[in-house]
Amino acid sequence: MLRYLLPLVAASAIAVAQPPAPERFSVLMAGNPAGKAVQTTHPDGTTDVEYSFNDRGRGPEIHGRYHFDARGFPTTIDLTGHDYFKAPVDEHFTFADGEARWKSTAEQGQAAGQAFYLTINGASSELAWLVQTLEKAPNRTVKLLPGGEAHLERGVETTLKARGQTVAVTQFLITGLDFVPTSIWLDAKNRFFATPDAWLSLIREGWESSTDELIKLQDAASDARYRALAQRLAQHPKAIIIRHARLFDSVTATAREGQTVWIAGDRIQAVRPDAEFATAPDAEVIDATGQTLLPGLWDMHAHVQPSYGILNVASGVTSVRDMANDIDLVARLRKQWERGETIGPNIFTAGFIDGRGPYQGPTKVFADTTDEARAAIDRYASLGYRQIKVYSSLKPELVAPIAVMAHAKGMRLSGHVPNGMTAEQFVRAGADEIQHMNFIFLNFMADKAGDTRTPARFTVVGENAAALDQNSAAVTAFIRLLLDHKTVVDPTLGIFESDFTDRPGRIAAGWAPILSRLPAQIQRAAKVGGLPAPGVKDQLYKDSYAALLRMTKRLYDSGVPLVAGTDNVEGLMLHRELELWVKAGIPPEKVLQVATLGASKIVKADRELGSIEPGKRADLVLVSGDPVRHISDIRRCTLVIRNGAEFRSADLYAALGIRP
Repeated sequence: MLRYLLPLVAASAIAVAQPPAPERFSVLMAGNPAGKAVQTTHPDGTTDVEYSFNDRGRGPEIHGRYHFDARGFPTTIDLTGHDYFKAPVDEHFTFADGEARWKSTAEQGQAAGQAFYLTINGASSELAWLVQTLEKAPNRTVKLLPGGEAHLERGVETTLKARGQTVAVTQFLITGLDFVPTSIWLDAKNRFFATPDAWLSLIREGWESSTDELIKLQDAASDARYRALAQRLAQHPKAIIIRHARLFDSVTATAREGQTVWIAGDRIQAVRPDAEFATAPDAEVIDATGQTLLPGLWDMHAHVQPSYGILNVASGVTSVRDMANDIDLVARLRKQWERGETIGPNIFTAGFIDGRGPYQGPTKVFADTTDEARAAIDRYASLGYRQIKVYSSLKPELVAPIAVMAHAKGMRLSGHVPNGMTAEQFVRAGADEIQHMNFIFLNFMADKAGDTRTPARFTVVGENAAALDQNSAAVTAFIRLLLDHKTVVDPTLGIFESDFTDRPGRIAAGWAPILSRLPAQIQRAAKVGGLPAPGVKDQLYKDSYAALLRMTKRLYDSGVPLVAGTDNVEGLMLHRELELWVKAGIPPEKVLQVATLGASKIVKADRELGSIEPGKRADLVLVSGDPVRHISDIRRCTLVIRNGAEFRSADLYAALGIRP
């Protein structure tokens, strides 16, 4: 449940005389059918769950059996099957004689006393069962295993109509499982009904058409919560003077000591040495001694959602490039964040286009013909999108006409290299940018790549990247092609660190520096592991990941333009991405330059953002320490200024349950 699995199904823990017919549910990805869930409750109260979905060749298949006591607490849980990455699932829980015991591929433990155990890999019907237990508990609060506690709030209610039928449903919000409350909808009998989401939804079979209606209700309640947080956490001084700062000059990639920056409204008014600046009327004065002031950071591979707004700003990320999302969601967040109604960064948008098929991406925008592609590009351009991102199921022959049409609209073209194409062909067809380092390596593995719409695009690289001669004539010629076409590369190294080096039961390297600060239930995800790597693949995948780092440095040294992005948990994981670039051998000051002014130039926003200069927008981050010398100091954000509004990072993190 903590990774890729959706809230599933609810059933009463009380045994009935006759077993009801199985309950059936649909899994939707961007509104498209992707899987199913079936739940059967037996006369003895035991409940069986079958759950699966297909996400571009990935996706779980879970077989679960649950039994509960009279209070609704689980007494036995047995799970088998495979997880999102096809790794084996073998998870078990028992509670007997006052002691709980649990064991999975990621963790094991025991504890005295009764608490609600949430599985790592299991069917998320547990959320509905948890709601039932919370409703009976004092103060609607129960302890969780292995740690933390959950609290229940009742949300909005509505009556849905479809196919001549009606059903009354209620939203419940569970705090303690994630950075923000977890939403689940139950019917009047407290049975699971839906977990609606713009990207991945689960809903009772026959009610799929009600998904959008529930999403709107859910979003309205969520927006109210985020507006209240913005009113409480944002400060709006008339002017701000930051004195005695170590200022990172992103133009020269150097640091200057003893600088004062004067901000009024949403603009930088002056940048001068301390001795040359006196004061300004009605200004808040901030002493930045021992701290470094940088332009706001950029995440160039984001997929925004409401909670990521706060995570980004808390982490010093004041601008993101969204690389595929629901059009309505992005428009809503962009409006709110720009106006300061809720908390979030600037959004620069890329419109997503894929081809139809069994491995199609999670989108509502498909193009299998030139006319369909033109209609999609025209729509994105009318909405102010700056870029088109194509995906793996797109027909290769459509790349060149899409490039021509996008460029005619003043838009860039980037994306996954479509199946049946190499990166070289992608660039020659007009692509301006390549997402993900694996596609650089697949350019030299065409005979091994197979169908790159599937997870083969990861596993083939994991099995072969270490053996690639990065000084070969083929690699050198390809890099020359990238330089000639001014092609940008978006490596997303943190994703591959997770895929290739994380192992079940071990703390993921990317999460290790901040793990103790996170809510207890979120900490568990750090031990789930990445791609299955049995036997010799364990070291081979690690060696291949090291090869990805070397290639990143090779591209940098050759002058190929790079951008830093996460495609992961935003804000927190951008810090890790920058650390990995330094680990690859790129100097910290150059990494910071890429993540500030360099990103601004790619999206043509450098006249407003990316450097600390008079006249530019006041998007700044103050960090304790010196990330120019020690890149990990970028994690130590203390103050963030976004469009002139002032935020304390500690306050923003605390609103998400993250400790200082």
